[in-house]
Amino acid sequence: MITCIREIRRAKGLTLLDVAERCAPPTTAQTIGRLEMGTRTVSVGWLNRIADALGVAAADLVRLPTRADLPIVADLGLEGARALSHPVQLPLPEALPGMVAVRVVGGVGDYRAGDIIWCERLDPARFGEAMNRDIVAPRPAGRFGFGRLIQREAGKLLLLPPTPGAKSVVVADPAWIGVARKLVRDLR
Repeated sequence: MITCIREIRRAKGLTLLDVAERCAPPTTAQTIGRLEMGTRTVSVGWLNRIADALGVAAADLVRLPTRADLPIVADLGLEGARALSHPVQLPLPEALPGMVAVRVVGGVGDYRAGDIIWCERLDPARFGEAMNRDIVAPRPAGRFGFGRLIQREAGKLLLLPPTPGAKSVVVADPAWIGVARKLVRDLR
């Protein structure tokens, strides 16, 4: 967590000792210094104590890490790469709540070792949305099934694995599935 305790303390003209003594219960200047520098973890309790001592809201002491966007420099199509008519920034991918991922450790079908497949978790009522899509599905004993969902009948899912010639996999009554939504591939 990134805090701005030091910036607010200095803006208010307070020393580490001033803040330490204003905390309820009081603490040491050394502890406040460690919390400012990040050498000690800042819990919610500490944030509230320090915020009260500084006379600010706890939310004012926390900064979210900055997320850089990526400039798009060209569009690529059948005619090759062409310049953009105006600058465009691409927001970097962000995992949504409930997403899961599959790490590819050996080339399988269209997937290469090192690929990460981002999957949206779906409950059984939404399994139909995943027809003809690659999915990951939990199986008994901590195992998983992975493949193209090609049939759904009476609580059973039939998956076609990505490896050519491999046998179909049946997954019975999974509590959820993860449907592939994004592929992250390092091209090095």
